[in-house]
Order: sequence, then structure tokens, then C-alpha cells
Amino acid sequence: MTLQVRLTHRFAGFDLDVAFDAPPGLTVLFGPSGSGKTTVVNAVAGLLRPDAGRIAVDDWVLTDSALRRHLPPHRRRLGYVFQEGRLFPHLSVRQNLLYGRWFAPRDATAPDLDRVVQMLGIGPLLARRPGTLSGGERSRVAIGRALLAAPRLILADEPLAALDEARKAEILPYFERLRDEAGVPILYVSHSSAEVARLATTVVALRAGRIAAIGPPAQVLGDAGAVGADTASVLTARVAGHDADGLTRLQTGAGPVFVARLDAPPGTHVRLRVGARDVILSRDRPQGLSALNILAGRIAAITTEEGPNAQVVLTVGSDTLTARLTRRSVAAMGLAPGQPCHAILKTVAVAAGDIGALHTVPPAT
Repeated sequence: MTLQVRLTHRFAGFDLDVAFDAPPGLTVLFGPSGSGKTTVVNAVAGLLRPDAGRIAVDDWVLTDSALRRHLPPHRRRLGYVFQEGRLFPHLSVRQNLLYGRWFAPRDATAPDLDRVVQMLGIGPLLARRPGTLSGGERSRVAIGRALLAAPRLILADEPLAALDEARKAEILPYFERLRDEAGVPILYVSHSSAEVARLATTVVALRAGRIAAIGPPAQVLGDAGAVGADTASVLTARVAGHDADGLTRLQTGAGPVFVARLDAPPGTHVRLRVGARDVILSRDRPQGLSALNILAGRIAAITTEEGPNAQVVLTVGSDTLTARLTRRSVAAMGLAPGQPCHAILKTVAVAAGDIGALHTVPPAT
């Protein structure tokens, strides 16, 4: 199933005009506060009637202003995961999960409760009340309730924003599993480039009510015009092994990258986000550095930004890696497209939250 969105809407001082398709998988609406992300989600949910537009899941039309069609929220077959979880405090976890089934049509094939419980790892929580759960546990229960409503579409409006880093690390793998196993489009709102790199199959970058870029995460996050200071690269890799000193060795197409130990078996395919500000370049392979991660590549492009900075894009294996340097450094090093170059990454610059499971398995490197 594919979600099709065409919207225009005017608020006082703000105009929204967007058009995009969200295929199966997880599509992230990405951008700063005030860019229109939540407005789009509210229109898809039926909480906002746009001035003009059309919203449909395949041939099932939710909104069509030309036909004066606007299904109310309770008839849209949506699963909605909010920031706060919004569980019923007087019901047990099991009762909260089963509540979602009240919204599933009789002829719909809802997921099996046991399968959902196993997928989300919430079996030990079934008899407990929401008030006794951690933030990450509440989020997992909210996901389960949404799935058991047999939705045609899942909406998630910054579901990790209220969680600390430890709880985010707990819940991110479950969103990866939801992305890979739910079988319905997921529209996910975020302003975190780390979440985008880890979860997204498609990214719609919004700025001031318009689409600045749309495409796979590696493409959009590498577009400084679309994401500004959040420019980053997304590298594909395979877990090659775990070393005795506490590091995990990831094999990329351009060589090994060492990161803090991952809880993933050798052979697992992952993708990792590398911020453009965390990359140092050297014309020659450096010697005598403490940095373990040095990738050989070739300069593909150099673009200047407003102010003193420039973006240098390297081809490293089958991926691209972006570095943000000063224009003075580019000139002093004599950098130009086509030149061989080495990228130096700090091991500590790639955090656990920047590494996630691939949606599709790439060719082995």
C-alpha cells in the first residue's frame, strides 16, 4: 500500500503546500519546528480539513476536496502513536492492547495478539498498569495497540521526543521491526537526523511549509540545502566481529570502522550515520594518529555554503561521505574533484543511536 498526499492549507502567517507519496516502509517527515510536519500528520489523521488536497491509501480516499470527501478520524483505519503513549491508566497492558481491536473492522485481518506481544517484547508487562511502566515500555504498548487495530496506515508523531537517551535506545529496535514487519506504510514525524538515518526508508524534508528534498536517507541527509547543519552521511556496513577490547568492527566498502560494542551478531547488516562535522580529511593516509577509522575515497564534489564553510563529498566504496570544512582549509589543501583523499572518523563520534538495522540487505562487502 502507498500513501498519497497532496495538500495546501493556509494559516495566519504560514502556508503549507506539499505533495508526496509514502511507499511501504517508514517515511519520515523531517524538519525544524514550524516546518509543517505535524500539520501534514493531522491532515492525514483527519484532525485537520485542508483548504485543498487529496489524501489516499491506494484507491481508498481519505480526503478529496474536489469531491468534498473527508472521512472522520474514527473511519480512517489509522494506528496513531503519540509522544506520550496515551494509554488508559485504569486498564492493564493486556486490556489496553485489546482496546485497539474495537476499531478493527469485522472483516479485517488483525495481527495475532501473541505475535504482537512477542514482536514488541511486552509479555512480562501484560498484567501491569501503565503507571508502573517506563517511558519505553509505554511506547511499546502504544505501538502494539495501534497494530491490533488492523490499520491501513500507522502515524507516529515524534514518538521518542519525550524519552531520554536510554529509553530511545530501548525503543528504536522495535520501530525497526515495525518498519520491516508491519506491512503497511508508516508516516513518522521527527526533527532528529539520527532517527532519520536509522529508521527511514524514505525521507520528506520540510522547510517553511514546502518540500525541500525527498528520497532515501543518504540522499536527503547529504543535501545541505535541505537539512542545513544536520548534514550527515549514511554508510552501509556488515558486523565483521567483536574484539576483546570492547569495540565492534564494521566492514564498509571502503574499509573497517570501529565503534563501541554493538549488541548484534557477526554478519548483521547495518547502516551508520556520520555527521559531516565529525569527518576530517587528509590528502595522504595519515600516520601516528589516535583515530582508528580511516577510509580511503575520492572527492566527488565540493560545494560552498554561505559563510566560511564548504561541503566536500567523497565516494567511499559504494557510499558517499560528506565532510564540512572551512573554505580556507579546502584552498590550503588544494582539494578538487577527482582527487584521492582519506576521511578520518573519530570512533566516539559514531554513537550507538547512529547505528541501525538495514531495511534491505545490501550486497556483501
